[in-house]
Amino acid sequence: MRPQRKDKQDFEGRFVRRLLRNIALALFIVLVAGPIATVLLYRFIPPPVTPLMVIRAIEGRGLDHRWRGIHKVAPALPRALIAAEDARFCEHHGFDFDALQKAYENNEAGKKIRGGSTISQQTAKNVFLWPGRSYVRKGLEAWFTVLIETLWGKQRIMEVYMNSIEFGSGIYGAQAASQRYFGVDADKLTPAQASRLAAILPSPLKWNAVKPGRYVAKRSQKIGKASGAVRRDGLADCVTD
Repeated sequence: MRPQRKDKQDFEGRFVRRLLRNIALALFIVLVAGPIATVLLYRFIPPPVTPLMVIRAIEGRGLDHRWRGIHKVAPALPRALIAAEDARFCEHHGFDFDALQKAYENNEAGKKIRGGSTISQQTAKNVFLWPGRSYVRKGLEAWFTVLIETLWGKQRIMEVYMNSIEFGSGIYGAQAASQRYFGVDADKLTPAQASRLAAILPSPLKWNAVKPGRYVAKRSQKIGKASGAVRRDGLADCVTD
């Protein structure tokens, strides 16, 4: 073999190995180190904005987001959210496989499509990811769910969830929603008002907590009754004092 050809092959081999190492390092930073560092940071400081907030602001919907610590939010709201979205929130470790199975069976039967996402999964999606239903996004959602369950704990997850969730056009978080819809701070929410806020979450851009239609009114009454059971059975004890 000629020396020049051997040198060229050696150079190409070193180049490929260096490229693979750089790709592996980049993937490690993007998929492992970066998410862990970000989740750890948000354990102690409020997430300033979320991808959805940015998207909606670009669409011209505005941005009203006021952070409110969990101890400055009426306990009625986390109870209503648990009653409406995730009754086993305090029991599971991020994923409710029973709910996922029921959602799958319901959807396969051709009934109205329902989701099986937990509050933890919704928080991971809202805070760290973009809207969508791709397998890549769902995989990242699962990874972030594991991270926040491990590094935050239930109370912090609920706190971030209540402060990041979309309650209407340009309205994010419990404080902004309480002020906009009812003219009170989040710690003054009544159980009925909390149930109204929880009731509009499936379609916050379509439904209104102040002037609910028949369906939302009926749904909020159902959530109100379920919230009583949540309080009685201690299903929100992991987030309320």
